[in-house]
Amino acid sequence: MIKEDKAKKKEHQDDPTIVSNEGQASEMSGEKEHSRKDKKHKQEAHEKEIKHWQLKCEELNDKYLRLYSEFDNYRKRTQKERIEFSKTASEDIILSLLPVLDDLERALALAMKDSTGLEVIPREGLQLIYQKFKGLLAQKGLEPIPAIGELFDVDYHDALTNIPAPSDDLKGKVVDEVEKGYKLNGKVIRYSKVVVGN
Repeated sequence: MIKEDKAKKKEHQDDPTIVSNEGQASEMSGEKEHSRKDKKHKQEAHEKEIKHWQLKCEELNDKYLRLYSEFDNYRKRTQKERIEFSKTASEDIILSLLPVLDDLERALALAMKDSTGLEVIPREGLQLIYQKFKGLLAQKGLEPIPAIGELFDVDYHDALTNIPAPSDDLKGKVVDEVEKGYKLNGKVIRYSKVVVGN
């Protein structure tokens, strides 16, 4: 039996078809391993490319969000500026009309009489003109800044001088107003020129 096994082995070794089958099997296993390595290498390259494009996408998305936010801020800022401009567009005209308002107030404070004691200009007529003019300016957003008896506030008042306060409760407060101050739609366009008590 041992002799038969040895003979079969010898036949087996001598048979060229059997040898080629073994070589083919080893070649096939090498090709499969090479194929697996190629697939793994391709998969790694594919994953690298996916990561690259994901990073690129995130970068572009970030740029887009920043640009959108910047544009939104610009839009809001210009809208706010436009509203403010429309509110204060008439500021120059109203500023030039304030001296006329001051003169009307002075004229009302003084009695305009001639040498005989009669009023040259009827007080009622002047009062009517003053009220209409003041009402028109108030419609446009003009409002006087309160001064006499108020605490001195640098945001609204311009101190011309300080005098000793007539009473203790007037210390640090406005005692007299030389020129009235005004706000146009909440913005100070002329500060009140005042005398402050110390």
